[in-house]
Amino acid sequence: MLSLALAGLTVALVATEIGRLFRGYKALKPAELTRLVNSGGATVIDLSSVAEFEKGHIAGSRNVLASQLTPTHKLLAAARQSPVVLVCRTGNASGTAAKTLKKAGFEQVFVLDGGLPAWQAADLPLVKGRA
Repeated sequence: MLSLALAGLTVALVATEIGRLFRGYKALKPAELTRLVNSGGATVIDLSSVAEFEKGHIAGSRNVLASQLTPTHKLLAAARQSPVVLVCRTGNASGTAAKTLKKAGFEQVFVLDGGLPAWQAADLPLVKGRA
């Protein structure tokens, strides 16, 4: 019985890792996002609602509603070859948006692993108000 459980767990882990390899975008930990932003050139898009964005967001991030984010959006028009990082409250909306951008030809697409709660758990600051 334990052998079957171990085999099932192993298959699930392998399937998850294979899925990560083929999804086309990379999940960043908060420290990795900080390094990427500090190195310059990264566009950070927060997919939260306007009210949630104003309550707290990553410094320098821009607010775009998930429903309005398209590969032709004005913030993304010149970012096809530069890093684009998508952030949301849970990680779900950013993953969906990242897949869309990868399909549209964006080369460096990232999501914040764990969303803003992971950012806050790492004791990193949020900025209040509009960007």
